[in-house]
Amino acid sequence: GERTGGAGDDDSSGDDLVFEIELVKQVEVNIDYILMLVALYNKSSCTDNEIFVSIQKAVDSSTQLRNKKELINKFVDEINKIDDINTQWKLFIQYNFEKEISSIIMQENLKDAETRQLVEDSLRDGTFKTTGMDIDQILPPVSRFAKDSNRPAKKAVVIAKLKSLFEQFLGLF
Repeated sequence: GERTGGAGDDDSSGDDLVFEIELVKQVEVNIDYILMLVALYNKSSCTDNEIFVSIQKAVDSSTQLRNKKELINKFVDEINKIDDINTQWKLFIQYNFEKEISSIIMQENLKDAETRQLVEDSLRDGTFKTTGMDIDQILPPVSRFAKDSNRPAKKAVVIAKLKSLFEQFLGLF
C-alpha cells in the first residue's frame, strides 16, 4: 500500500526509518535483511542504537544466521570503524590546498619552497605573520633597472592572497 502523509509531513525521515524497520520485521530473516539493517545503521552514522539492537535480535531469531553472528558483528564493527570519511576528507583538503597554493605561487611568480614553508609554518602556529622579512623572501627578485617597481603593491596583493588561503585552511589539517 501507499503511505500518504498529512499536512506538514516534510520532515519524515524518522517516520520512514520506523516504517522500514516495521516492514522488514515481516520479512523472512536472511543475510539480505541483515545487510539492509546494517546499511540503515551505517546511514545513521552508526549511532542509531535501535537499529543496532534490531540487527542483534534478527541474527538471534534466525537459526541459519546464529553461527554467523560473530562474522556479522565483526562486519557491523568494521563499518563503525571505517575512517573512510576522515581519510577522504584529509585527501580532499590536501588536494585543494595544493591546488590553491600552486595557483598563487604561479600567478604571483613566488619562490615555491619558501612560500610553502611560510604558509605551512603559519598553519602550524595558527597565526599568519605579515611582518618581518618572511614576505620579502618569497617575492620574486626585482630588477634594479625596472623603472616603476611597485613592490609595496605587489607585496600587499601577495599578503592578501596568502592570508585568505591561510584563513580558508586553518584548522583543517
